[in-house]
Amino acid sequence: MLSIATVVITIIDKKRAENNGWRTPEKTLLTLALLGAALPEYVTMKKIKHKTKHNKFMIGLPVIMLLHLIIIGASVYLLYLR
Repeated sequence: MLSIATVVITIIDKKRAENNGWRTPEKTLLTLALLGAALPEYVTMKKIKHKTKHNKFMIGLPVIMLLHLIIIGASVYLLYLR
């Protein structure tokens, strides 16, 4: 559900940007990514060409994804492989 909500919010933000409407704060988009929706948010931004010139997102989202992978890997190691 979080992934779908994040994709929808990102698309809405793009539409509002085109129409000079109220925008979703970047802090909100990054929080959604940290909560687990970094990959769908990144793919959506690349697909709709939204915030692709912002290093905060184009570098930050892959870093968040890497962090998630490290956390998952460490959890699997500690829970099952130790």
